Formats: sequence, structure tokens, C-alpha cells
Amino acid sequence: MKSRFWVYIVASKSGTLYIGMTNNLDRRIAEHKQRAVPGFTAKHNCTRLLWLEEHSDVRDAIAREKQIKGWLRAKKIALIESLNPPWEDLAEHLGAEMSLQVTCNANNVQKFNE
Repeated sequence: MKSRFWVYIVASKSGTLYIGMTNNLDRRIAEHKQRAVPGFTAKHNCTRLLWLEEHSDVRDAIAREKQIKGWLRAKKIALIESLNPPWEDLAEHLGAEMSLQVTCNANNVQKFNE
């Protein structure tokens, strides 16, 4: 079975952003939604999955997470809107359909790799 690592952005309804990385997206998003882990996302109610990107190498995922965390807010918003212009909660669409959408949109994020 192929290893999968996810870099993702969750947000609160007021627009507070959090960038994270996980090897179990379903579990991690459930933790955010239930505010099960004390910390930034629980305190700021960051429960909506707005953007995600799959990686097969954990080092690539960690590097990408750090890269995005270093960006200005405007660039993070542009990244979200490249995949999800209406800022819908993508967790509602997780599964085979979402995996296909992420794969199809992978080319759209290439311009954000710099």
C-alpha cells in the first residue's frame, strides 16, 4: 500500500487559517471538527477543511507545510481559492470523488510552489 501524506488548510468561520500535515486525513479532520486536541485549532474553532494536497513522501509534505506557513495570508488565500473558490468545507466530499478532484487540480497548484 502506498504511503499518503496530506498538507491541508482548515479555517474558522471568521477566517482564521491553520496549515497542517498528517498521514491520516480522515482522523485528523475529525479531531479538528470535534476540537479533540487542545491547541490553536480548538481555541480558534478551525473546523472547515478548505484545501489539501497529497504527497507520497513525508519529507516533501513537511517541506510543503513549512513553505506554506511562511507565506503571507494573501498567498494562502489564493492557494485556497485555486482549488476551492467558494470556501466550501471539503471534508463533506472526502472519499474517491475528492481524491480524483485533488489529482485533477494538482496542476493548478504548481504556480504556488515557488
